[in-house]
Amino acid sequence: MAIISVLLVDDHNIVRQGLKALLATESDIGVVAEAQSGREAVQLAIKHRPGVVLMDLAMPLLNGWEATRQILRAVPTARIIILSTYDDEEHIRLAIAAGAAGYLIKQTAATDLIKAIREVRSGNAFFSPAIATRIREQTCRSLSQEEPPRPVEVELTSRETEVLQLIAEGFANKQIAAELGLSVKTVEKHRQGVMNKLCIHDTAGLVRYAVSKGFIEMNLAGVPASA
Repeated sequence: MAIISVLLVDDHNIVRQGLKALLATESDIGVVAEAQSGREAVQLAIKHRPGVVLMDLAMPLLNGWEATRQILRAVPTARIIILSTYDDEEHIRLAIAAGAAGYLIKQTAATDLIKAIREVRSGNAFFSPAIATRIREQTCRSLSQEEPPRPVEVELTSRETEVLQLIAEGFANKQIAAELGLSVKTVEKHRQGVMNKLCIHDTAGLVRYAVSKGFIEMNLAGVPASA
């Protein structure tokens, strides 16, 4: 029997341990590695080439959407399931656009997780029932032309997204350069490009934008949770 190899990606150890315990009950599923940040997830995916990646969205250093894109570029055979507390339309839409094959809400994931892993590994998509219903309703509205057109989204490049997240997490330009293997001058160029595209010209504004998009989470003290 072929074993479905799984990479767990979540910055909370207790969540990863819970997922491992759940998956350990299945003889055809095996956890090959665990990642605590989006950047580590990309590295481990390249190393282990898992069949399925269980990905949180609000990850330090590199958010789940960008990590999904980078993993699929490097390991196109991988299938990615988002496990998130976010259940709003924008987060789901961005996950699908990044290439995710499934999306489960953490609060109810235990009920559907095993089935989701097997389904996506077989080439199908899988969403939490509530999300699947919402997607169908949205599709029906779009087909009937009842849904108003979406405003044009600002598109940042992958590198700009990485730089934005690290700025929001409190990294200085020199630290970002070291983290991404870039020169400080290149980081400054990307930083200015992000500000110009978003029409935001201060760090506090960039932090607020990153939080609003779910790139980072804020703790009770009002600072990035990964800081």
